[in-house]
Amino acid sequence: MIDAVATEVLKTRRSRVPWVTAATFAVATAVGGLFMFILQDQDRARSLGLIGTKAALVGGQADWPTYLSLLSQIAALGGMLVFGLVSVWLFGREFSQNTVKDLLAMPTSRTSIVAAKFVVALMWCLALTFQLLVLGLLAGVVLGLPGWSAEVLGSGALVVVVTAGMTFLLTTPVALASSVGRGYLPGVAVMIGSVFCAQIVAALGYGAYFPWSVPALFSGVAGPDQASPGLLGVVLVVPVGAAGVVATSLWWRNADQDR
Repeated sequence: MIDAVATEVLKTRRSRVPWVTAATFAVATAVGGLFMFILQDQDRARSLGLIGTKAALVGGQADWPTYLSLLSQIAALGGMLVFGLVSVWLFGREFSQNTVKDLLAMPTSRTSIVAAKFVVALMWCLALTFQLLVLGLLAGVVLGLPGWSAEVLGSGALVVVVTAGMTFLLTTPVALASSVGRGYLPGVAVMIGSVFCAQIVAALGYGAYFPWSVPALFSGVAGPDQASPGLLGVVLVVPVGAAGVVATSLWWRNADQDR
C-alpha cells in the first residue's frame, strides 16, 4: 500500500494537473476578494471600471462572515468540478494512456491500487481546501474586512472544510465512471450531470434529499430563503461516498482488462 501511494504521488508530482487545479482555486479566491472589494464601495468600483455605471451588487456586505460564506460556496460549486477533475485524472489516465495493464501487472493488489488513488485524491483535495482558506484569509486581511473574531473565523473555516469534505465524497462516483468508461469522458459526463441535476433538484425544493445538492445548500449558496439541508442531508452524503469507493474497488478487482 505504501509503494502504491508513493507511485501515485510520483505520477501526480510530475503532472501539470495539480498546478491547473491550484490555479483554478486561486482564481476563484481572487474573484471572491474582488466581490468583497466591490461591495466595500460600489462608487469606487464604478470609477475603476469594475462594474458598469448602472450596475449594482446586492445581497451581501463586505465583512468576514459574508466572505467566509463565499469561500464555502466556492468549495461547494467549484469543488465539485475541481475535485471531480482530480478523480477523473487519477482513474481515467490509466486507460487513456494505455498504462492500466502495466499497472495491474505489478505485484500489488488491485484493491491497494484503488485505495492509493483515493488516498492521493483526498490529500490533493485537502491541500486545495487549505490553499483556499489561506489565500482567502490573506485577501480578507489585505482588504481590511470588518467583523473579525476568533469565533467567526473558526465557524467559517469549519463550514468551508465540512463543505469541501462532503464535495469530495460526492466525487467518488466520478472515479467509478472513469474506470467503467475506461477514460476521461465518462467521468466528466457524470461530473457535469451531477452538477446539473443538483441545480435542478435544489430549485424544485428537494435539495435536502439529493446528496449532490447538499454541499451547496450547506454553504448557503441558495441564500437565507432556502432551508438548510439539516443532519439528514449531510448524513446522506456519506453512503454515496462510501458506495463510490466500494463500487470502484470491486470493479477494478473483478473487471477484465482486455485492451
